[in-house]
Amino acid sequence: MATIDARALLHEMRQRAPLVHHLTNWVTINDCAQVTRHWGCLPVMAHAIEEVEEMAAIAGALVLNIGTLTPGLIDAMAKAAVAANKKGIPVVLDAVGAGATKLRTESCRRLLHAARIDVIKGNAGEIATLAGVQAEVRGVESISTAGDAFDFARELAKDRNAVVAITGKTDIVSDGKRTFALDYGHPLMGRVVGTGCVGTSTLGCFAAVSPDLTLAAAAALGAYGIAGERAAKRSEGPGDFFKNFFNEIAKMARDETPLTVEAVEVK
Repeated sequence: MATIDARALLHEMRQRAPLVHHLTNWVTINDCAQVTRHWGCLPVMAHAIEEVEEMAAIAGALVLNIGTLTPGLIDAMAKAAVAANKKGIPVVLDAVGAGATKLRTESCRRLLHAARIDVIKGNAGEIATLAGVQAEVRGVESISTAGDAFDFARELAKDRNAVVAITGKTDIVSDGKRTFALDYGHPLMGRVVGTGCVGTSTLGCFAAVSPDLTLAAAAALGAYGIAGERAAKRSEGPGDFFKNFFNEIAKMARDETPLTVEAVEVK
């Protein structure tokens, strides 16, 4: 069992207010900007290929989300990621819908080969696809996978020298050497459009303030899940959940009480 001090990372966010540069999903872009601000970071949603290198170079983290991808957007993402690599800025990729279409799968693979991606996030089907494991992905939902999620998370992490984060009922974080399982969150989180994208922005915020991206990813998913649990207690249903969720995140970011995330290390 690993006990991760999430409060220390939240304190760093509040002190440093790092810029988190997004090239993200148009469906959820406002929510991603809002949650970044609620955690204590500064969001910027700069997609134009003419400026992405400059913006990425001054950011604390770069978030790439292919939810509403176009070939031109992937070009901009690749350019931004290379610029971030040159400055040692962590890059987070949300492989939305990888495995559902050829374009999405090939776009993810192109980004993984164009630049160093530090954190690769997706559901089990998306990560299985990138790991070369048979999976069924319908739209952006994981339907089924062959093999064990812990195994293909480790293998993809080793292959890409990255942190892999699989989100689901149990979240998995692996860097190929250390693998953690986290059980936080609430079913309401899966009934609201945008919680996956907002979770990716959360990963970017935590990555911006920690040199250990494995523990940062685990802390991010744990704190995110705890906020979801707290919000669910105050919500009648999905209609008011997101409002309460953002309020809980903002309170969590401002609070000074200890906040630890318990992650089970899986051998």
